[in-house]
Amino acid sequence: MDRPLEVGITGGIGSGKSLVCRVFQSLGVSVYDADSRAKSLMTTDGILIRQIQKEFGTLSYRPDGSLDRAYLARVAFEDPLRLQQLNALVHPRVASDYAQWADTHRDEAYLIREAALLFEAGVNTTLGKMVVVYAPEDLRVQRIRARDPQRNETDIRHIMKNQWPEEEKMKRADYVIYNDEQKPLIPQVIHLHEIFDPAHKTNRS
Repeated sequence: MDRPLEVGITGGIGSGKSLVCRVFQSLGVSVYDADSRAKSLMTTDGILIRQIQKEFGTLSYRPDGSLDRAYLARVAFEDPLRLQQLNALVHPRVASDYAQWADTHRDEAYLIREAALLFEAGVNTTLGKMVVVYAPEDLRVQRIRARDPQRNETDIRHIMKNQWPEEEKMKRADYVIYNDEQKPLIPQVIHLHEIFDPAHKTNRS
């Protein structure tokens, strides 16, 4: 049997890619949330834990085994080079985890891999199609402030600087979903669903 089409969904922080993926899930599509899995693997994958401790010190973890995110933010997230080193440890473990997950969904028409840094990590080259979820920067800041009140605007824009500009992602994407509160979102998702799974459209007619 042919392997499912693998579709990447990405977008800047606050763009609404998780919302888009929830719509796909409501249509019966399996979604791999790479960012959530990365956070989980950083506390459950023994190989990755040892690599992080070796590179960033044992203080990266609390005595109970949980990740000390405040410490890691200070030593890694604020330094682009150190952040690159951390990503170089995490991304291969996530790739391995994703491959195992995808292998258990071989009978589906297509699968979705959702992550913020698919282009930045070069993962897009391993996927069949790429979808970018777009929203204007000021709207994204507004959404994040409402969602994460502990973050100020300076923090948010700092995160955005570590991600590719939306325009660059859109140029490289196969499809763009506009989550700008101007264009209805659900019809855009359904349109792509019918492209990725032509049998769905046939069955509806």
